[in-house]
Amino acid sequence: MKSLFYLNKYLIKYKWRLLLGSVFIIASNLFGVYMPELVREATDQIMGYAKTSDQNKGDNNITNLALYLAGIYVLLSFMKGVFLFFTRQTIIIMSRLIEYDLKNEIYNKYQSLDLSFYKKNKTGDIMNRISEDVSRVRMYLGPAIMYTINLVVLFVMVITVMLRINVELTLYVLVPLPIMSFLVYKVSSVINRKSEEVQKSQSRLSSFVQEKISGIRVLKAYNRSKHFVDEFEEETYNYQIANLSLAKTNAFFMPVIILLIGLSTIITIYIGGLKAIDGTITSGIIVQFILYVNMLTWPFASVGWVTSLVQRAAASQTRLNEFLELDSKIVSAENPITEIKGDIEFNNVSFKYPASGILALDHVSFIIPEGKTVGITGKTGCGKSTIANLLCRLYDVTEGEILINGINIKSYSLAALRTAFGYVPQEVFLFSDSVANNISFGLKKSTVEEDLVFQAAKDADVYDNIVAFENGFETQIGEKGVTLSGGQKQRLSIARAIIKSPDYMIFDDCLSAVDTQTEEEILSNLSKIMDGKTAVLIGHRISTLIEADIIMLFDNGKLVEQGSHEELIKNGAFYSELYLKQLVEGVNN
Repeated sequence: MKSLFYLNKYLIKYKWRLLLGSVFIIASNLFGVYMPELVREATDQIMGYAKTSDQNKGDNNITNLALYLAGIYVLLSFMKGVFLFFTRQTIIIMSRLIEYDLKNEIYNKYQSLDLSFYKKNKTGDIMNRISEDVSRVRMYLGPAIMYTINLVVLFVMVITVMLRINVELTLYVLVPLPIMSFLVYKVSSVINRKSEEVQKSQSRLSSFVQEKISGIRVLKAYNRSKHFVDEFEEETYNYQIANLSLAKTNAFFMPVIILLIGLSTIITIYIGGLKAIDGTITSGIIVQFILYVNMLTWPFASVGWVTSLVQRAAASQTRLNEFLELDSKIVSAENPITEIKGDIEFNNVSFKYPASGILALDHVSFIIPEGKTVGITGKTGCGKSTIANLLCRLYDVTEGEILINGINIKSYSLAALRTAFGYVPQEVFLFSDSVANNISFGLKKSTVEEDLVFQAAKDADVYDNIVAFENGFETQIGEKGVTLSGGQKQRLSIARAIIKSPDYMIFDDCLSAVDTQTEEEILSNLSKIMDGKTAVLIGHRISTLIEADIIMLFDNGKLVEQGSHEELIKNGAFYSELYLKQLVEGVNN
């Protein structure tokens, strides 16, 4: 249960609810424990009335006694139920509040972790931990804690009363309980192991479904539906086997515990009967002991269930702790600088992707002057997008340093840095929301003026497309922008970046899905927007970069050429060859 110690901070936070719930449990059991005493008194009195010589008088006394005791019994039951209700209103609600806090903590942790975390872990597994694992933890914080406290309180109260009445009979009744404890101890480790297997199997299943649904178009295009249906059946079969194995282990508890409780009842009747014959105890005490044994039946029967809940929660919390104990390497420095302006300098920068170990940049050095536009081109995999990721500190450099105004980028506030940059990534991602909300996503304002959204759409040359939609800017975009074309998605992504009017702008091959004419219109609009701003244009097509003040050509993670378009053409090297090749391809097309 060491992994569950992490939750103690939440139990401390809601300690008053937990303490109040414990008080309600004690109050509820006080009424419950007194009820068998009432039955004992009734039994002894009825036995006494039965022996009276005046049968009519005895019958009348029994009737009056029954009515009186029935009223008291109903009242006690009502009070017990009231405090049981209050118990659930405190402890169970406490578990829901902790579930809320824990989910928010996990989500905030997900937001703080760097991109390498998401490269290593599958989306389905990440989702499963914040949903299924947290739900299993809540069952420990609510029902498991409540029933455990109830068991302890009831056991202490009942055993105290039983020992006060007759020590020897109590000891005989308690003989099966150590056997029960031993069985619980032995089986708990098996439950823990099988619970972990179930959770891992469920994570694999979630990841499988999430991935196949995300790639449903590719799956259908390649006619692979039948293949993945078979794979899904195999995954669900493995999940079924793991669950059935756990269910069989859990099913072992209840019959055994009920059998042992039944054994206690038999012992109570047998030993109690002998003592009643000897006159040591009364018949009412036997009835009282039987009722107490039955009162302990569910709490002790729930030991197996509670143990299962705790073991499952421990397995789930262990999985959660793997993420919660991770520390992001990309954080703001102490006393960070918030004002960001000036030249950008890459000083002998090297970068190797942590997940794959691929060397993306190899000792690269260059300067991007403030207010200038720099174009970056090169073959696929030469490190172009890596530069964009490093500028936004989605990753940190492996060697060297990146400077802004002569200050290491790590010295700036992470939030201020990312606010200062308008970034259009190569892989466009749009949310399942309206067009207007997707464009205004980068703004921190709760409400955004329509004029700003409209102008950003016009600058990105997507305004006419949007107003042609049935609902205009209120059109709901499907998941990941599935209802839009590739060019429309790219232009919406551009509008999202420019609406925030950042000081630094990065466009990572964001015009690859638009035609040449649209590209020219967008670049014409962007040239006005980028006037006086520092901009980085990344692209494969030279036509995108011609107007840039400086153009850099990368190859295998190294900077091989840089200069203006005219200067690079005069050099007659790699850039010139690439430009002529693209010109020929453009003419042929």
